Amino acid sequence: MTALNLVDTDPAELAVDAVVVGVYARDGADTKLLLASGAQSVAAAFSDRPGGGLAETLRVLGATGAPGEVTKVAAFGAVAAPLVVAVGLGPEPAGAAPAAETLRRAAGAATRALAGSASVALVLPLSDRDTPTDEELTAGVRAVAEGAVLGAYRFAGYKTKASATRPDPVRKVALHVPDAGSRLAKAAVKRAGTVTAAVVRTRDWVNTAPNELRPPQFAAQAAEVAQAAQLDVTVLDEKALAKQGYGGILAVGLGSAAAPRMVRIAYEPAGATRRIALVGKGITFDTGGVSIKPAQGMWEMKSDMAGAAAVVSTMLAVAALKPKVAVVAYAPMAENMASGSAYRPGDVVTMYNGHKVEVLNTDAEGRMILGDAIARACEDEPDYLFEVSTLTGGQVIALGKRIAGVMGTPELCERVRDAGERAGEPAWPMPLPEDVRKGMDSEVADISQVNAGMDRAGHMLQGGVFLSEFVTEGVQWAHIDIAGPSYHSGEAFGYWSKGGTGVPVRTLIGLVEEIAAED
Repeated sequence: MTALNLVDTDPAELAVDAVVVGVYARDGADTKLLLASGAQSVAAAFSDRPGGGLAETLRVLGATGAPGEVTKVAAFGAVAAPLVVAVGLGPEPAGAAPAAETLRRAAGAATRALAGSASVALVLPLSDRDTPTDEELTAGVRAVAEGAVLGAYRFAGYKTKASATRPDPVRKVALHVPDAGSRLAKAAVKRAGTVTAAVVRTRDWVNTAPNELRPPQFAAQAAEVAQAAQLDVTVLDEKALAKQGYGGILAVGLGSAAAPRMVRIAYEPAGATRRIALVGKGITFDTGGVSIKPAQGMWEMKSDMAGAAAVVSTMLAVAALKPKVAVVAYAPMAENMASGSAYRPGDVVTMYNGHKVEVLNTDAEGRMILGDAIARACEDEPDYLFEVSTLTGGQVIALGKRIAGVMGTPELCERVRDAGERAGEPAWPMPLPEDVRKGMDSEVADISQVNAGMDRAGHMLQGGVFLSEFVTEGVQWAHIDIAGPSYHSGEAFGYWSKGGTGVPVRTLIGLVEEIAAED
């Protein structure tokens, strides 16, 4: 992973492969580009160059200051670095520091564009003033550091030959700050390193080939990293799951030769008075089972375990950050395959909490394993329960590929939305309508798995309504559907690379820290 450090040396004198500065777009001005604060010494080094200095050089090269736009200029000795890189920040914010997400995306775009460089310095504006406030310094350093590491990320993959068109990621990033010895700046960059390590761990799991990450392997890897972080870990195999009555997890796993698992990871600091439960869907591959999916795009179903990857990785960050709140994660894992032993439409499954569920669609498997895990998590009597899953295609239809859907206790859903906005992982609260639940009444069981009368209508809401049946009364809960934002199949942008995104790890970490601060 890309290493981070702080520097306060004059940017023009930094001995790195590239110095990155920010530029704003200026509509209606004679000068269409404005160099952001921090770039003065670099600009001054170009002032005696023919053609009008750095800003004019960038303009001639086509720079507009658009967000995330990267323009490279050969320094030819003007500064110590051989390359000066301008990254667009959009319109200049009037009397305010740049938004954290603007900085994240700018830093990510820059480090991605500079792949092949060993060392890069980021000289991006943490404030609109020469000396940022403590709040601006902390927020700015966190944002730039997160964007830089995540933008530089590349999955190691399975290629056997090196390629000139695929240079190595940036190895070292130096963040320019007013005072590299600042306690606040050091704390901010340390936290960013912990958070991005968790996101990278999530991305790596999501991007792993599904033949190498079946439930037993995924459970073993999750347990290994959690134990290394000195967390308490329990793994239930198929025999333990059967003995303890996890009917939903077992039913989904029936069709696969790789048996299901459930991983429990606990962080219990002394003196904690609040308890958080995290639950994540871990379908390591989803064919749809007997209700088989179309072949087109099925390969992306290797990402159907992104929720479990996110909650396990969040626990690794929690172990490092040590908030004063108890956090227990549950990651049910299964492979949904079509075979002679697979569960069928029409089956009735007895769930962990005793509910009888009539199966109408084996491709609605995530809610089956999550129902078991949520019911078990509620036995720990959490104050808050956050469940994360790539649950429905309906989420993508309703909210697109970048905004998660949130259902559950209204106040907690709003809290998730706020935390997601701060983290740059947007989410939007959705309802749990009574008419959707009424249509899930079954003639032969307590509840049917889907609302047959609605078919695909309100599909995201059907998933949330089903899961609500397994939440103990009095527990504040939020179901976060990340079917879209957990996996990016398009071109890289900002700090998102193609493949797993790591959403919503940063949101979950923020929520845990926020709740811990309430004590």
